[in-house]
Amino acid sequence: MFTSDKQYWETPRDFFNKINKVFHFNWDLASTDDNALCTNHLTEKDDSLSIDWGGLSGNLFLNPPYGRELKLWVKKAAETKLKHNQYLVLLIPSRTDTSYWHDYIFGKAEIKFIRGRLKFAIDGEQKDAAPFPSALIIYKGE
Repeated sequence: MFTSDKQYWETPRDFFNKINKVFHFNWDLASTDDNALCTNHLTEKDDSLSIDWGGLSGNLFLNPPYGRELKLWVKKAAETKLKHNQYLVLLIPSRTDTSYWHDYIFGKAEIKFIRGRLKFAIDGEQKDAAPFPSALIIYKGE
C-alpha cells in the first residue's frame, strides 16, 4: 500500500507509452536501472540534480522523487535552458497550493491535469490508485 513517506512512484508503463507517442523521449531523468523508461537514463548514482539537463539531446521525461526535495526538481526543470523545440515533461502530484507550483509552474509551463488517479508501480508491479491527483508539466525550449 502507498504511504505518505514514500518518495519513489514508478511511472505506469501504459501511461508512459501514451505520452511517449507524443513526445518521443530520449531521456528518463530520475530512474533506476530496473525501471528506466528510456535507453538513456539517470539514476540516483548519477545525481541528476547536478547534471545540466539542457546539455542533453532530445526530449526529457522526469518523474522525480515526491518527497520534500520535489521543489528542487521542479525549480531545476523550470530553470533548464532547453534547445529550440526540446521538451521537458514532468509527472508530479497536482499540489497547486504549494509555493513551487506558484513560483515555477504557473505562467511558465503548460499544465495537463490527469483525470482520475494514476496507478503507480512498486518494483514494476502496478498497485492501487495513488492517494493524490497528478499532472504533466510541460516546458518547451523556445
